[in-house]
Amino acid sequence: MKTLVGAAGVFAVSTLPWGALAAKELTGLTKKSYPQLKITDISSLKVGDATQFAYPGEHDSALLIRLGENEYKAYQNACTHLKCPVFWSKEKDEMVCPCHHGIFDARTGSPTAGPPKRPLPEVLLKKDQGAIYATGVKRYEA
Repeated sequence: MKTLVGAAGVFAVSTLPWGALAAKELTGLTKKSYPQLKITDISSLKVGDATQFAYPGEHDSALLIRLGENEYKAYQNACTHLKCPVFWSKEKDEMVCPCHHGIFDARTGSPTAGPPKRPLPEVLLKKDQGAIYATGVKRYEA
């Protein structure tokens, strides 16, 4: 019995560092660093057009939209309802998830129709030397 209690104690103590790391990650206490990534040259994206890119990882799909002469917005384009891809509708000036007819405001990322309740995570942008760069991801609380 003493061996079982001792083993349980060793196991409990050995998992504390991993639990602390997980708690920091889940509560957002750690500042995540993101790579800077060139998305496109300003001259190659017309007002009203959009381009897809991968950020922050190669499997994270995102969408950059040029809303005005000097207005750019980018979002991770997985719907916050069930992770279906979100597309830019230039004609309707909105982002659309075709799976369940979710609609997002392109200027805020907030849902305006359908089942999504949370906004799309915004990709932070920077303009530099005629190009648009992704610099981070702004997460929203649930």
